[in-house]
Amino acid sequence: MSRSSAPILFLGGFECSSQRRLDGRRLDLLAATGHDRWALADYRALAKHGLHAARDGLRWHLIETTPGRYDWSSFLPMLRAAQTAGVQVMWDLCHYGWPDDLDIWSEAFIERFARFAAEAAGVVTGELGEPPFFCTVNEISYWAWAGGEIGRMGPLALGQGPALKRQLARASIAATAAVRAVAPQARFLHAEPSIHVAAGSPESEEAAAAYRTVQYEALDMVSGRLAPELGGSRDCLDLVGVNFYPDNQWYHGGGTIPLGHHAYRPFREMLAEVHTRYQRPLMVAETGAEGTARPAWLHYVCAEVRAARSIGVPVEGICLYPILNYPGWEDERLCEVGLFSSPDENGRRACCAEFASEIARQQHLFREAEMHGGNDAR
Repeated sequence: MSRSSAPILFLGGFECSSQRRLDGRRLDLLAATGHDRWALADYRALAKHGLHAARDGLRWHLIETTPGRYDWSSFLPMLRAAQTAGVQVMWDLCHYGWPDDLDIWSEAFIERFARFAAEAAGVVTGELGEPPFFCTVNEISYWAWAGGEIGRMGPLALGQGPALKRQLARASIAATAAVRAVAPQARFLHAEPSIHVAAGSPESEEAAAAYRTVQYEALDMVSGRLAPELGGSRDCLDLVGVNFYPDNQWYHGGGTIPLGHHAYRPFREMLAEVHTRYQRPLMVAETGAEGTARPAWLHYVCAEVRAARSIGVPVEGICLYPILNYPGWEDERLCEVGLFSSPDENGRRACCAEFASEIARQQHLFREAEMHGGNDAR
């Protein structure tokens, strides 16, 4: 593999989950963080810190409240705000939520999601005059586990993870085709968790290896390597996103493996494995830590990305996610994960100075690495 020295893109990711919880309450993190009200100020704040791109989301359940009829009033102000601020956005079309009248297990779910995706592509293209950039279905693997296997969020199923994974993969494939029919030059991000599972004992080595391999099933379905009857193909796979957090490595049947432990797998190796498997450009589509761990975690991830790029793994971006502090999904406690705080009554947000300083430092180190042909992996 040749060395990768192209400029890397730093993005800010806005938490846009809209699932129903176990108690039936629908979350709306764009509203809970105030981003839907203060989008222009938020995008301008990103740009001020050198983040000229973002991940953000549409709320399908607000846009299609009646089958086949679309109200874009919750989306257009955000789309226009990003354009005004000069921030390019990768828009999530389905981030764990869907309209209440729709059965996620039905054929109608596939058909209506594809139509919604095509309509969204038309809106973005019409407003911006350029092709859209979408993530069709966010984290198929996690959603299949949390919503289909253990009933933590909608559709609140138990033991149906594989079936939900197939359904979500079908939806992503159908949406990709529908968008391309409207905007042939559209780009797509496929964001999936990147994990490592280590054997806790010699007896669990086979089970741990099998569990780790499962992380690729969703992308294998989308790319047609697995279950080709779903309609996937290699050209469905565009930019591969890996979501990586401090708790993404654990012992099979046991606890989290801490960073620095002998069983902890270097992130550079995980990135290289994904690239070897799919031969597509990569992006760290989500990464972040909480509280005082934010700068140290970013330091580790960026150093590993530089190391991966130095051996030719084409990592094109790093998305700081979430970029805003937010209320926890289940307990609504304040999760201090972002560069920016919750807003005051005028939309002003405090900035985490230590995190901002580390972001600036990492941007500088990447520029230095690019000047030296990608060799600096500090």
